[in-house]
Amino acid sequence: MPDIDYLGAARPALILYLPHRPNGLARLQQRPDATELVAANSNHWRKIVNLLAKLASPVAEDWRYFRDECLFQNAALCFVPTMSDKECWHWIGGRDNLQRFAGLQHNACSLAGAPGVSVDTERRLLLTPYPDYRQLSNALLEKVRLCLEEQGFYGGVCP
Repeated sequence: MPDIDYLGAARPALILYLPHRPNGLARLQQRPDATELVAANSNHWRKIVNLLAKLASPVAEDWRYFRDECLFQNAALCFVPTMSDKECWHWIGGRDNLQRFAGLQHNACSLAGAPGVSVDTERRLLLTPYPDYRQLSNALLEKVRLCLEEQGFYGGVCP
């Protein structure tokens, strides 16, 4: 069976690029479901899915509903180090993960008050620490949300 490189919306608002795949992708490919993905994997994947939902949710306080009901209708996970040509925001989580994207051209600038976060608004590229609570805290995530809000991101995400 070939590796599955992508899971989620055909036209996502946000793609999170990760260096490893969760268990159960083949089962989830036809009907991606955050709850099933988390159930088939470790606590590590629960954290990743939660952080993706917290960032992608158009209403910050409703991230749990967004995660359970419409995360993969609005977002995606990609497991290969090639930027999709989809018109969306591209989130590369982790310095080691970024190194996999050989030759990636960008003009990402540090986000003020957000250590380890850089943004290239022209390319819609978001570079952050790895999506784990220890590295990407709620306070840091809120600064990223504010940046995305300034760029009009949440106007295109369905609740």
